[in-house]
Order: sequence, then structure tokens, then C-alpha cells
Amino acid sequence: MSANRASEATRATDGTETAGGGGPAGGDRAAPDTYDVIVLGGGPTGENLADRVHAAGLSAVLVEHELVGGECSYWACMPSKALLRPVTARSEASRVPGLKDAVAGPLDAPAVLAHRDAFASYWKDDGQVRWLDSAGIDLVRGRGRLDGPRRVTVDGGRTLVARHAVAVCTGSRPVLPDVPGLAEAKPWTSRDATSSKTVPGRLVVVGGGVVGVEMATAWRALGASVTLLVRGDGLLPRMEPFVGHLVAESLAEAGVFLRTGTEVREVRREAPGGPVTVVLGPGDEIVADELLIATGRAPRTEDLGLETVGLTPGGWLEVDDTLRATGVPGGWLYGAGDVNHRALLTHQGKYQARIAGAAIAARARGVPILESDRWGAHSASADRHAVPQVVFSDPEAAAVGLSAAEAERAGHRIRVVDHDLGAVAGASLYADGYRGRARMVVDLDREVLLGVTFVGPGVGELLHSATVAVAAEVPVERLWHAVPAYPTISEIWLRLLEAYRGD
Repeated sequence: MSANRASEATRATDGTETAGGGGPAGGDRAAPDTYDVIVLGGGPTGENLADRVHAAGLSAVLVEHELVGGECSYWACMPSKALLRPVTARSEASRVPGLKDAVAGPLDAPAVLAHRDAFASYWKDDGQVRWLDSAGIDLVRGRGRLDGPRRVTVDGGRTLVARHAVAVCTGSRPVLPDVPGLAEAKPWTSRDATSSKTVPGRLVVVGGGVVGVEMATAWRALGASVTLLVRGDGLLPRMEPFVGHLVAESLAEAGVFLRTGTEVREVRREAPGGPVTVVLGPGDEIVADELLIATGRAPRTEDLGLETVGLTPGGWLEVDDTLRATGVPGGWLYGAGDVNHRALLTHQGKYQARIAGAAIAARARGVPILESDRWGAHSASADRHAVPQVVFSDPEAAAVGLSAAEAERAGHRIRVVDHDLGAVAGASLYADGYRGRARMVVDLDREVLLGVTFVGPGVGELLHSATVAVAAEVPVERLWHAVPAYPTISEIWLRLLEAYRGD
């Protein structure tokens, strides 16, 4: 299944393509490997960017050395959420009268893993390749590297030339910290954690961010004994503090052993596939069957040939709000998705792809771009003002925009409004003993929302309303007229606004 909207643009019957702004891209092209736009990386970001420029009339080629569909389709979003959905569904059903006894048993782990395999398309990209073909986008298999301005070489000696733009959409990769013995122990990274064919008996997870929390949630529910090690003092540190507290309570109730303020000093694995020993200090060791390291990511730019265009290889690609790389003469290089470090989320990468695609097409046609237009069609402003994120833990956590601390650091004069999410009628109907909390951060000078956070069962589906309010800068007084249906959890909006107004 594709992570993209299929384009209606198709190749002409004679095999030629229309190329906007750059002349014909079919039979009249100067060389058979010349395109208007070359996209490096075939994940959701690259697919969407290629789709946008092709829909605008430009020829596009996608270069990918792994599976078309990228990290999200095979090792991140899709398989992880397929693992987590049975966990949260059972948890919520167990708190609904009449269902508790029906779901009291353990999860059917083989069935859950098979469900995961199906959502990862069995790690085959046939469907994604068919979509590219139907959309009129060429695919070149292999590792692409820049070879000077607008030139890309691909494994095997093939050379591609771009008339207008090269877009780097190569994403990011997990990083292993510099811990003695860790690399030799062959720990799990996020890829292993989402694709394992068996449930480990004992699993140690290092990292209290999204990957660590989600995988601790999933594998504990599937039967593993899980220890979660966090260097700091809480979980999900980029969200409001109350989020991490509630998620930690729930993990503990599920049987996850959480240790904060810990640091891994050494890792030992005597034999491949054998037990792994995690050393935290003198006499403080944990033995497990698998060790998941979920402590950070780095850009996939180390072998892209950035040095041939005057950039330093291995680092994040710095871009402007049109996603055009800075420091490259001619303005032909773009970077979208994780690789630019603006927002390491699939949906933000796809958003950036739409913005970059529109900017590339406009510049190819000679259409002026007003870069000062904050919310214009060619500016990825949401990366800085309205980034939404859902953590599919139990309970879910969802946030958009700035936290209270971030808003204060940015110099805003704010008011924070909190409310018990479990106190609304819809939450009580959703599950007995519903626990959750909601917060909105209001800019007092403009009377608009800077950020909204929810934590509780099912709150991921509440987030888009908050995203619209933050991105559109809807005045608080106008939000008062957006009436939530009764009895739904969305009634939390009314309670937050009442608290703000003092009603």
C-alpha cells in the first residue's frame, strides 16, 4: 500500500513527457538520462515530491537503493502501529462493561506479528513500484551520489542530469552511542524492533523518547519482560511533563520496569544470538535476550557526494523555508524530510515535499516566489509553528505547536489552561476509569493558540482539530463558536475555553 496520493498525471502514449519550463523531456531530451528533477530517496517524502513536480508538468526520476516506500512503510510508522493497535484496542476494551472478560486473555502474538507483516507489505515494494509507474515517475535502483552541480551518479556507472533541481530525501538512520561493547553486541535498532519475527523473553530498551516508549508498550503486551532505561528523569521529554508522567504510570501498571537517571556503561554479548548483559555500574547489571537502542538518529548524508557541491558530508542539510539548500550556488539543491532536521516525522516530510515540489515547479516556470509570505504555498512554516505528533503508547499522547516551556523560551506572554480529560462525558463513555489531561497554551497578546497537548486513550484523533486551530491562528473567541458534539471526548474544547474565559 502506498503512503502517497496517486497522481492523475500519466505518460503520453508515445513515451514522451511534458516538461514545464525546461523543454521537452521525452524524445527531444539532450541525453536519455536527463530529467527536470532528480529525487534521491524513495520514502514517502521522495515519492510525494516526485509526484508534485510531475503533476506540475516536470519530468522526475526517483533513485532508491533499498525498498521504495522507505523507512515509514517497512520499519517505522506502518509496522510499529500495526504492532501497537491490538495493544491499545485490548486495553480500552478491557475498561468497557461487557467486554472485560472477553479480552482478559493474552494477545495472540503470532496473529499480531502476521498482521504487522501484512502492513509492512512483507518487506516487498511491488505495490509502491506499480504506483510510481502509474504516476509517470521513473525509478532507478541503486545508491545515488552527487557529482557536481545537477549531476548524480548511480551504482553501476549510470549518470543522471537535472535541468532544474536535485532533491535530497534520504531520511535518517539510528545512531548507536559510544558505549564499550555495544556495537559488537549487535543490539536492536528501531528497524529490528519493528520487524522481529519472535517475541524476546527479556528485552531491555534504552531511550525514553517515542521509539523507546512505543516499543516498550508493544513488546510488553506481546509477552516480553521489558526494562526501560532512561538517562533523564522522565519519558517523552519534548512534550509537556504531565504526558511522560501519565505514560510512565501506565507502563508500570502493564509490568514494564522503568529506571530513570541511568546510563549504560558497558554491553557484553558472549555469543551471537546469546544473552546480552547491560552494565549500569559496579554490581548493577541486567541480563536480557535482546537490547534495543533508541537514543537518537543521524542524517543519511555521509555518502551522498555533498563535498562535490561545497557542502560537508555527514551532517544535516540546512535549508530555507522553501526547502532549498543554503550555501549552494544556483539554488538547484533541495532537502526535504528527516535529512534537514526540521521535524523528523513522516507527515512533516510529506508536507515539506508538497512545499518543495511547488517551489521547484514555480521556479522552473519563472514564477516569482514571495519568500516573506509566511503561510504561502512555497513556505514550510508549519515546521516551526504547528508540528503535530502522536505517540501511540497506552495511553496515547498527542501535541501540536509549542509546549508552555517552549513558548516562554520564545518570549511569548502566555496563559496555560489545563483540564482533566476524563471529566468530560464522552471520555466516561469511552472507557471506565478514563485517565487523561488536556492543555492549551494561549498567546495573550494575539489571543490565539500556540500549542495544544492531549494525553489519554484515543486522543490521536483529537489532534487535527488542534492543528487547524494552531496553524490557522484561529482567535480564541472564534473557537467559542466551534461547537463540539455531545457526548464526545471533543467536548474537552468547550471545557478548556470555559476555563480560559472564566465561565
